[in-house]
Amino acid sequence: MPLGLGRRKKPPPLVENEEGAGGRGGTPGEPGGAPGGAAGAAPPPPALRPRLVFHTQLAHGSPTGRVEGFSNVRELYGKIGEAFGIPPSEVLFCTLNTPQVDMEKLLGGQIGLEDFIFAHTRGRQKDVQVLKSEEALGLTITDNGAGYAFIKRIREGSVMARTPQVGVGDVLEALDGHSLVGARHFEVARLLQELPRGHLFHLRLTEPRRAWEGIGPRSGGARGGPPQGGWARGTLRLRSRGPATLQEQPSAFEERAVAKVDDLLESYMGIRDSELAATMVELGRDARDPDALAEALDSQLGDFAFPDEFVFDVWGAIGDAKAGRC
Repeated sequence: MPLGLGRRKKPPPLVENEEGAGGRGGTPGEPGGAPGGAAGAAPPPPALRPRLVFHTQLAHGSPTGRVEGFSNVRELYGKIGEAFGIPPSEVLFCTLNTPQVDMEKLLGGQIGLEDFIFAHTRGRQKDVQVLKSEEALGLTITDNGAGYAFIKRIREGSVMARTPQVGVGDVLEALDGHSLVGARHFEVARLLQELPRGHLFHLRLTEPRRAWEGIGPRSGGARGGPPQGGWARGTLRLRSRGPATLQEQPSAFEERAVAKVDDLLESYMGIRDSELAATMVELGRDARDPDALAEALDSQLGDFAFPDEFVFDVWGAIGDAKAGRC
């Protein structure tokens, strides 16, 4: 069916677009992770799956714990909660191999089998008033796959960059008194985009707890996890539906394609979500044309209601990555 001719599902409330550069424009199903994921070979039965154990610490400082037996980000937060005796809702997001709030090290839909997981927990809450003096606020938003949308990037020189109380890693908990807990990144992004220019709005934010609020991270644990039975060079792919799967390291094509699609998500929708991008690459790698890609995206990710021009650009980005073009 040609693009734009009746293929779109009716989007649910709040769905579709956010604010990104120039006013155009985050689990993944999960952040990392998009709902569904591409169909693939059936996973092996539980008895034949390797036992994978990961080391973890609270980013602001804690003893080292061990987590295992999770298939998605929400389950991982539950395991971290068990390891440290805290409610899973205290975990805002995780970074890999660093306790810093480093969005380049954000845990998305894949974990290297030697990665060390740092969990960033709730810090102080803050209330901020912002005047939307420009069409674009300059935010890029992602989400943690368990109900929290948070700020991944603030564009230099933007409205938000001139609001010093707002920082990367802050969770967006409420907008003008309406709770954002449970909303996906693209839903929060659209709400912010649709605020009229000149509107003075109120944000309630929660920042991640900083190391200086408690003890520092323990030394000796930030590099490498426990041996994983010969799978050290692989990755664990987390999925919002179904069990996690063991995979080889991403190919050069996959890395290029995911990076390109993630950039397009930021450009069009004001979100970054590497797991969503990876799912789109899986769905599109064998698509014969943009219409086939559009059908595949609608079947698995219909709630996003991606615009036609975005689908064309994704198909072109995947093609460029296959051809080795940067």
